[in-house]
Amino acid sequence: MDDRSRPGAQGSVTNGADRGAGNRAGVLGTALAGVLAFALASGSWQWFSTYLGLTLLAVIFSFTRPPVPTPGARSEYTRSLTAYSLVVGLCVALAVAPAMQRWAWFFPMSGTRTKCARLGSYASLQAQAALSGLGGQDSAALAYAQSDQSRHAVDDCLASTTTLWLPVYALAAALLAALGAWLVSRAGASRTTAGKP
Repeated sequence: MDDRSRPGAQGSVTNGADRGAGNRAGVLGTALAGVLAFALASGSWQWFSTYLGLTLLAVIFSFTRPPVPTPGARSEYTRSLTAYSLVVGLCVALAVAPAMQRWAWFFPMSGTRTKCARLGSYASLQAQAALSGLGGQDSAALAYAQSDQSRHAVDDCLASTTTLWLPVYALAAALLAALGAWLVSRAGASRTTAGKP
């Protein structure tokens, strides 16, 4: 009777397969959630996006494990590592998008920020021209409408530029995640090899 025919060995193989399936399902579910978050996002990036990204990262790191290379399955390991790291990159992009839009030190894009400010001034003038007849009745309301229109124009302008650059940040995070997972698997393999007599 070989090892595979024993109930304990069979159970361990099944449990390993179940864990692998669970990892793949967790990564797939997180990827779908990230894609939905991107699809439903409109206008300015809000801080709730950071909450979504951090929550999805917590789900990945709590319930899934980076793929581990196995002998004779190099292509499967490469596919699993690619999927895992791309999903991590997607979650990181969701988490950092509002900060990229709002903080010049985090994402400079100085020329774009200047152009967006000018666009905000133009939107303020448009609001003033559209509501000029009401200015004499309630100047505070007119000033609020101008400020609101200006803020929305600037936010939308910065958000569109941020969205254009997000794939670069996501890919960089994915490459770092892949490198980290590969180094961890190599370190684990080295410890296992060193522990063998």
